[in-house]
Formats: sequence, C-alpha cells, structure tokens
Amino acid sequence: MSTLVKLAILLPCSFFLVALIKFLYDYLWIPLRLQHMMNSQGIKGPPYTFIHGNNKEATKTTNEALSKPMALRHDIFPRVQSHVYSCVNRYGRNYLAWDGKRPELVITEPELVNEVLKNSVTTFPKRKPTFFLTGIFGNGLVTALGEKWAKQRKLANYAFHGENLKNMTPAVIASVETMLEKWKGYVGKEIEVYHEFRLLTSEVISRTAFGSSYLEGEKIFDIKLWKSGDVLESEELSNGIQDCVMKIVKKREDKV
Repeated sequence: MSTLVKLAILLPCSFFLVALIKFLYDYLWIPLRLQHMMNSQGIKGPPYTFIHGNNKEATKTTNEALSKPMALRHDIFPRVQSHVYSCVNRYGRNYLAWDGKRPELVITEPELVNEVLKNSVTTFPKRKPTFFLTGIFGNGLVTALGEKWAKQRKLANYAFHGENLKNMTPAVIASVETMLEKWKGYVGKEIEVYHEFRLLTSEVISRTAFGSSYLEGEKIFDIKLWKSGDVLESEELSNGIQDCVMKIVKKREDKV
C-alpha cells in the first residue's frame, strides 16, 4: 500500500478520533467533573444525562403538571415551575441543573438573589443574547451588556419610580373595569379565565407603556409574547414590532 493511500486513510480517521474525543470531553467529562466539584461543595442537583442534561425530565414534569386541573389557590409555583419546585424540595434552595451540557446554578435564597442582582454587571454578567432575541428586542435592557446595560437601567429607573407607578393606577383600574364590564355578558356561561387575564395584561401594558388602548397595542403584544418562533420568521417579527411601535409614537407626537 502506497504512502499516499495510507495518508488518505489515516487523515480522516485522525480527524474523526479528534472530533470524538472533543465531543466526549465537552458532553461527558466536563459536565461530570463540574457536577462532582459542585457536589463536594454541598450543591446537589438532578444527575447529568448525556447530551440532554435535565431537559427531558423537566419537560416530562412540566407536561404532567399542566395536564392536571389546578385548585383555586394562590400557590401557582408547583404548576408554572413544576420542575424547579420538585428540585427545590429534593435538593435544597440552591441546586445545580443542566440545560443540555450547559450547567445552571439555580438559586432561590433571597440573600443570594440580591447579591447576584447587585453585582450583575461585573461578577454575574448575562450570557450573550442570541441573534433571534437581538432581532426582537434590539439592543435594549433585555439584551444589552456591561456599561450599556447599566446606563439604560439607570434611565429606566425613572419609569419605575414609586410616584410614576402610582400614576399608572387609573390606567390599571380602567383596564380591570373594561374586563369586568365585558364579563357581565357572560353571566351563566363558562369563560376561559387564562385568555381573559392575558387580554387584561396586554391591555394594562398597552395603556401604561404606549399610552394607547389594547386594540392599538394588541398586535405588538401578540407577536412579541405569544407567537412561537416556528410561526414567524425573526426578521418579519422584528419589522412588525418596529412598525407598530413607530405608528404609536407618531400618533402621540401628533397629539402633542
């Protein structure tokens, strides 16, 4: 067998072997090593599953919780975050979870949450946003990082000042009154409360954030929060949101 033929056989095999080693290193060795290190420090959690992490278990737990009717009570945590609720009960207030091969340290102790929020710019930075999120939210508070985020957060503080929130009370009351007035037509009939409160939420956001009625803010709210990624392309979604917002801004400018 000639040297050229040997090279033609060995090179692909070498590349495959290197790729396999790196794959096992990233998806098996590192997660198991991190899990062992965290366990040794007292941070427990659901065991890492090769490639999937805890995603399958989380999906199964969530589907089981949503498949059962919920009693009339304020404790909705076991339903909306059933997997987190289960892990907190099994492993403690702080535990290690896995989103695929990516480790996630889940903390629920108020003191630690406060520490993370206070030092989020430097010590606990956000992960880099995906192209899809950037297309929807632009470079605002949701996606901005570092000093740019800190500057935007400082500007946004004004909107959430106590006095400003008090000024939103009439808009919230008006939205609730609109919903209750509509409910008068449903006397003796069943209504889908989830849908009604979704509309109420969008009505409040439209009135307080955009100074408009729900009918004007409905399109923004729906395409931003309720349409899944497989229904709309991200570029069309981004353009649609921008067009709707600019129309509302132009309308308010004309009014002023």
